[in-house]
Amino acid sequence: MGYAVKIYEAFRDLGEDKASILAEFVEYVESRKSATSQELKETELKLTKEIEQVRKELKETELRLQREIEQVRKELKETELRLQQEIEQVRLEVEQVRKELKETELKLTKEISETKATIVKWMFLFWTGQLIAVAGLLKLMLK
Repeated sequence: MGYAVKIYEAFRDLGEDKASILAEFVEYVESRKSATSQELKETELKLTKEIEQVRKELKETELRLQREIEQVRKELKETELRLQQEIEQVRLEVEQVRKELKETELKLTKEISETKATIVKWMFLFWTGQLIAVAGLLKLMLK
C-alpha cells in the first residue's frame, strides 16, 4: 500500500475532497521522486563520463607538457653548452689580445728607449758643435 492510500485513509474524516487532494499530491510527489531519481542517475552517469573524459584530456595534456618541458630542458642544455664554448673562446681571444698588448708595450718601450738614446746622442753632437762654435767665436773675439 502506497503513501497516497495511507494519507487518504488518515485524512478521510476531514472530508473526501480534502483527503483526495492530499492523496493526489502525495502520488504526484512520489512520481516526481522516481522521475527525479532516474534523472539523477542519468546526470550522474553523464557526469561520470565527463569526468573520465576530462581526466583523459588532463593526462594527455600532462604528457604533452612533460614532453615540451623535456624539449625546453634539452634546448637550454644545448644553449648552455654553446654559451660556455663561446665564453671560453672569448677568454682565449682576450688572453691573446692581452699578450699582443704586452708585446706591443715592450716594443714601444724599447723604441722609446732607443729614441731617447738617439736624441741624447744628437743633443750631445749639437751641444758639442755649439760649444766649439762659441769657443771659436770667443777665440776670434779675444785676438
